[in-house]
Amino acid sequence: MKTYLVTGGAGFIGSNFIHYMFKKHGDSIRIINLDALTYAGNLGNLEDIAGKENYTFVKADIRDGKAVRKIFAENEIDVVVHFAAESHVDRSIRTPEVFVETNVLGTCIMLNAAKEAWEKEDGSFPEGKKFLHVSTDEVYGSLSDPNDYFYETTPYSPHSPYSASKASSDLLVKAYVDTYHFPANITNCSNNYGPYQFPEKLIPLIINNALHGKKLPVYGDGKNVRDWLFVEDHCKGIDMVIENGKLGETYNIGGHNEKQNIEIIGIILDTLQDLLPEDDERRKNISRDLITFVEDRKGHDRRYAIAPDKIKADLGWEPDTMFAEGIRKTIEWYLENEAWMDQVTSGDYQSYYSRMYNV
Repeated sequence: MKTYLVTGGAGFIGSNFIHYMFKKHGDSIRIINLDALTYAGNLGNLEDIAGKENYTFVKADIRDGKAVRKIFAENEIDVVVHFAAESHVDRSIRTPEVFVETNVLGTCIMLNAAKEAWEKEDGSFPEGKKFLHVSTDEVYGSLSDPNDYFYETTPYSPHSPYSASKASSDLLVKAYVDTYHFPANITNCSNNYGPYQFPEKLIPLIINNALHGKKLPVYGDGKNVRDWLFVEDHCKGIDMVIENGKLGETYNIGGHNEKQNIEIIGIILDTLQDLLPEDDERRKNISRDLITFVEDRKGHDRRYAIAPDKIKADLGWEPDTMFAEGIRKTIEWYLENEAWMDQVTSGDYQSYYSRMYNV
């Protein structure tokens, strides 16, 4: 039975990945979920699998080398899937040191623990071991040419403390591959959306605010372009890289769904109106009049767009979910899980929201 150590498995993409893996592989695999349960980590995301015999949760911080090494000492880990990271650009602008500590130092600690556990006396590594580092398209910077795309060969040009910290962690992984012949892959993905996403990110924030008749904050002119990837498609891509990705290679995973932020908001409002029953009182809350333009984010990249040509050619991956289908699935999930949203938006979230958007 192959054992996966998933860091950040209680977060948005991590929890979706765990669900995907058990759905696909069933009881033929074992998953250990290492998560510090910061504000974005929520064990409620995994409530339905908490009792599985082949699933274990460990509350620990990736910056805690002793705790991480203990997991490797007590378990025969075959694959590390490294999601754990501080991931919100706005927070990185306010507290960049937190992002450096978690994303750079934490990744280094994870790499060292895996290397110590796996490395043979002759410096080689057993077949079947792999460290999959999950990263972002933001490391590439911003595209000025509307016909250009991010490729695996695109030079890194991060513009925020978040993207700089992720670029640094990517380069650490590359250094371990080059220096130690460490068995690793890197994936750089475009903007994910789907169930369990914390509402500091655009799509769940707009869904939640619209349902409550609150202002919909939009940075700048709202014309920044992002490539949107349904989270389950991303999970499929990661699994394919784990299984068949060539060691040392980087794979870009993108959704072929480029849209302006302001366009996304319009689609969400229209879809909410379509999905809510005629007698639902919240229908009267949903209006484009709620759109409120706020001061642009510092260093706001204008356009991201990934070319997933390599992962399609090498591994046969391509997205299954176009945006019209994915956004409908996403909104349906949030409408069916209002208790989850109420829980994650209570307490500190409200003060954070007021500080960040001033609306």
